[in-house]
Amino acid sequence: MRSAVLQLARTRTAMDRRQVLRAAIRQLERADLYFDAVAAMEIDDRDARRAVQVLRRDIEALRRHLISLRADT
Repeated sequence: MRSAVLQLARTRTAMDRRQVLRAAIRQLERADLYFDAVAAMEIDDRDARRAVQVLRRDIEALRRHLISLRADT
């Protein structure tokens, strides 16, 4: 896995590309857990809450996109 991530994109095999996409998806899932933790802190700031919501939506959209890319390989 690590070697697949460290390779230049143009030298990756199809299997390496799937592994890299799977690793990226897992990292985004972990990031979402951190946003859960921040949201649970109930920071009394509207801009902070809005920023967390925007970031969570963006991360979810990217995760879905990577999943579709992985399905295509």
